[in-house]
Amino acid sequence: MIRTRRHWFLIGGSALVIGSGVALAQSAVVKAFDATLPDARGISRFNRPGTITLLASNGAVIQKLGPATREKIQPGEMPLLVKQAFIAAEDRRFYEHNGVDIWGIGRALVRNVRQGAVREGASTITQQLARTVFLSQDRTITRKLKEAALAYKLERQLSKEQILEQYLNYVYLGASAYGLSDAAWVYYSKTPDQLNLQEAALIAGLPPAPSVYSPLVNPELALERRSIVLNRMRQAGFITASEAEQARSSPLDLKPAIPKYFNSSAPYFTSWVAQQLPQLITPEQIELGGLKIRTSLNLDWQKKAQQVVRKFAPFNTEGVIVSMEPGTGLVRVMVGGKNFSSSQFNRATQGLRSPGSTFKLFPYAAAISSGVKPEDIFVDAPRCWSGYCPKNFKNKYFGNISLADALKNSLNTVAVQLQDKVGFDAIISTANKLGIGNERPLGKYYPMAIGAYEQTVLDMTAAYAAVANRGVYVKPMAFEEIRGPEGNVLWSRRIDGDKGSRALDSEVADAMNWMLQRVVTGGTGAAARLDDRPVAGKTGTSEGARDLWFIGSIPQLTTAVWFGYDNNAETKSSSGEAAWAWKQFMTQVKGSYNVQNFPPKPVLNRPFKGPKKKGNTPSGDAASGGNGDQPFSSGEQPTPVAPAAPPRRYVAPNDGPPVDENFRPLPVQ
Repeated sequence: MIRTRRHWFLIGGSALVIGSGVALAQSAVVKAFDATLPDARGISRFNRPGTITLLASNGAVIQKLGPATREKIQPGEMPLLVKQAFIAAEDRRFYEHNGVDIWGIGRALVRNVRQGAVREGASTITQQLARTVFLSQDRTITRKLKEAALAYKLERQLSKEQILEQYLNYVYLGASAYGLSDAAWVYYSKTPDQLNLQEAALIAGLPPAPSVYSPLVNPELALERRSIVLNRMRQAGFITASEAEQARSSPLDLKPAIPKYFNSSAPYFTSWVAQQLPQLITPEQIELGGLKIRTSLNLDWQKKAQQVVRKFAPFNTEGVIVSMEPGTGLVRVMVGGKNFSSSQFNRATQGLRSPGSTFKLFPYAAAISSGVKPEDIFVDAPRCWSGYCPKNFKNKYFGNISLADALKNSLNTVAVQLQDKVGFDAIISTANKLGIGNERPLGKYYPMAIGAYEQTVLDMTAAYAAVANRGVYVKPMAFEEIRGPEGNVLWSRRIDGDKGSRALDSEVADAMNWMLQRVVTGGTGAAARLDDRPVAGKTGTSEGARDLWFIGSIPQLTTAVWFGYDNNAETKSSSGEAAWAWKQFMTQVKGSYNVQNFPPKPVLNRPFKGPKKKGNTPSGDAASGGNGDQPFSSGEQPTPVAPAAPPRRYVAPNDGPPVDENFRPLPVQ
């Protein structure tokens, strides 16, 4: 008896040890294999390759690019009718299996053998979700095994409701619709909670072959598929026979719509973003997708600016508005034309136009840097430089006039004189530091001073922003932050962005801002005057009024407005139109900033420093005032110098007389 008991104790103990060992080994194998599978709890962060979400500065979506789910349904908000339709159509035993439906596989196998063709699939909703998120669509045994393993893991880590909701957010349903919410909008212009029985059934029938069953492609097949789903819903007890029959007899009644966020709400800006993005991150990061890009754009301001362009561009001209913050370089607004759908040409970044008298910023800033003072007197009179004879508006000349008043009245002869006084090199160097003439070099031609060289609106805006920023130039920037698929920061403006560079001494910039304020308070830019705060700006008009400009700043924001025809035709208008439009836009956005004043006019004591003899004139000879560090003397007649060949297209600016501050624009035609 004792030996028998010991015998059974030994057998039982051995079995327990062996069983425990097998269980532990099995658990270890399962755990080791499970560790090689992705963590299902991160499924809510899933993004398909190549997807990019562009966000405005406040986080609002501007556009979603690539195969993205454009609008997800939040947890707990999925309509019951929709869930029942998909369960009946795709996985009738969804709440009964653990990820893989063995009974479903057997049922499908029997039916397909009897029919002699594949009539029914056996993949559960859980398997389909695992395949969509973690695997490829390859039809291989290895993929199917991984799919099954992942399905079991999904069932262990997520609830049934979470699995179903995630599936309905990611399943492809045709017509660029990824997820139920997108499909409801694309096919019916509805939100999911607005779908009726027949609409929910039709969408639930799409997953097996979205392109084939799409009602936009094959309406007859879509109706047949809808009937199958309605029958399955009736068999599952989700609906009655009469409800199924009524839904089956209803028409498609489609109301197609473009997927939400498919088109950009600021297309000119986002086209610029697309050009800039490869400079900040790698092609591999872009291809991987899942990027969330917070841009600099103020979407509300963008819409206001677009309305201003459409309303105030005179005589069917095109228009541009660009706004950027001087201290950060962040571009808050970029309108590159009236209508992106009719013309994708971005006139803000791609259009090269004569800047007219807005270019005078550079010779004047160079002159102040060289020791010329705003009070210094020049002689405004008809003059020629070997055949080049700039003229003022209506041939009106002021005689003796201060530099500040010459800028206020936009006198062409004085601007050209400054090239003699300070030299071409000084002006070109100043422009280069302010972002002008680096990609398209400026030549030493007398017409340069008054706008001979075409520039983009964005570049001119950045130059004026640097002056408002007390001489520190910051490159225009479209990005605040770029995050990867896991939410990790790939690029940040605060860490990786341009910190700015000193382009002008602060006292030179302060003097320029003082003079530019006088342009607005009593000069050619009076139409841009704001009642509650100072504005420093400059008008610009090319010959024949082909280009109408106003670039103006408050201390916290610089905005440029341009009007003109793409074919360079005469506008038969004036730069007052641009200044007026500038005011209409700024009146709507200025309240976002506290009222600030520009620094006061500085006391300038620097001695005048004239140009070097070599290389400062078109012929290489020194013009009047070009003998080095001699004291500045106004009113000297220039030595005639033959200009070299002019740039490829030159149009002389002609701003006209000061505009009355009560200016009202011409009617838009």
